[in-house]
Amino acid sequence: MQINNNILQNKKNLLAFSAGVDSTALFFILLKQDIPFDIAIVNYNQRVQAKDEVSYAKELALKYDKQFFMKEVQLPSGNFEKNARDIRYSFFEELISEHSYQNLITAHQLNDRLEWFLMQFSKGAGLVELAGVQEVSQKNNYSLIRPILDYSKDELLEYLSSNQIKHFVDASNFEDTYKRNYFRKNFSDKLLSEFQSGIKKSFSYLNKDITSLNVDCSALFLQDELEIFKSNKDDNLNIRLIDKSLKKRGYILSSLQRDEILKQKEIVIDKFCISIYEDYIWITPNSSTIMDKKFKELCRVNNIPKKNRTYLKEKNIDIRKLIKNLIL
Repeated sequence: MQINNNILQNKKNLLAFSAGVDSTALFFILLKQDIPFDIAIVNYNQRVQAKDEVSYAKELALKYDKQFFMKEVQLPSGNFEKNARDIRYSFFEELISEHSYQNLITAHQLNDRLEWFLMQFSKGAGLVELAGVQEVSQKNNYSLIRPILDYSKDELLEYLSSNQIKHFVDASNFEDTYKRNYFRKNFSDKLLSEFQSGIKKSFSYLNKDITSLNVDCSALFLQDELEIFKSNKDDNLNIRLIDKSLKKRGYILSSLQRDEILKQKEIVIDKFCISIYEDYIWITPNSSTIMDKKFKELCRVNNIPKKNRTYLKEKNIDIRKLIKNLIL
């Protein structure tokens, strides 16, 4: 098994590890290709087996001279999948910031990719959301790399078996109580068992189509958590820019929120102020800072959207400099 190592070689990489089929296979693939990495694991204390998985992770780290990080948590009741994901990525991002990792490597594979596609398809989604899981996703201060998206679970199992590599199987992956497991058991695994080659080709074509449709997503102006983009004449392109910006901040828009943004043009969504105003798209955190009359007038004269003004005041952003940058 081979992966694209151009984006990982000579970089500081952190592998999200679980000791399961996918991450264990990826661990040894990275080793074989001499790609540098350390590992991080989260113990949610939901299963007795979890302690053995952590012990195995420590054993591998020691044997292959990898730095080892572990977080032990007790999850609150409620949405386990969301809470687990939030805690997991918060932990990874803390490590990335503290140890200056450039890439976070995750073991998402072809089955995960198809599950995501089917879940999005079933609730209503566009092309970008359907393709969803990409090999490289750019975050604020690191890149999220998924190097085994083209390999199925069965292919990874075969790799582990043929190389006699120890791994664990999480029994909770077969429980229908989780939506993803329902799609896996009833749809994605069955489809891949019969149509794997065609599905791989379809995802390849989807990625090419998305690449050809991509617009410039870079901000015209960026300071602190203020981002200003050039507005397009196309609502679909505008909402993609907004969606991408909020995803980098850890927030995922619902379809209803997207509709409201396009309808209202200036709106507060959760803790963010979003404005599609004249020729620009403004995105800032919501702020309750008090503005004086002089500042309000300065904003009015320079066509600053009302919803975003308080954040500019809070951060003492130089409005004249800001406008000059937009004009240039």
